[in-house]
Amino acid sequence: MTPERARELLDAEEERLRTLRDQERARLSESLEAATAELTSFDQHPADVATETHEREVDQSFVQAMEEGILEVEAARRRVEEGTYGQCQLGGGDIPDERLEVVPTARYCVEHQAELEQRPHTPDT
Repeated sequence: MTPERARELLDAEEERLRTLRDQERARLSESLEAATAELTSFDQHPADVATETHEREVDQSFVQAMEEGILEVEAARRRVEEGTYGQCQLGGGDIPDERLEVVPTARYCVEHQAELEQRPHTPDT
C-alpha cells in the first residue's frame, strides 16, 4: 500500500471516529441536562437512577473507545512516516492491503491478531 493511500484511509478513519465521539458527547450532554432537570422535579425510584447511571457509563465507555481509536490512528500515522506501516508488529511480515483497507490502524496480520485475542488478558499485556 502506498503511503498516500494509507494517509487517506487514516484520515477517513479519524474523521469517522471523531464524528461518532462528538455525536455521543452531544447526546450525553443533552441526556445529562434532561436527567438533571427530571431529578430536581420528581423523586425517582432507585432502579431508575441505577438504569440511568448504567446507561451513562456505557455511553462514556463508547466515547473512551472512540478516543482510543483516535490514538491508534495517530500511532498508525507514525508508522507511515517511519516506513513500518503495513508490517506485522509481531512477525514482521506484510499485512495484506485488504486488511488495511478494512482496519487501517491494524498492527498485526490476521494470524497474529487471532493469537493475541486467544491469550488470557492480564493487566500487563
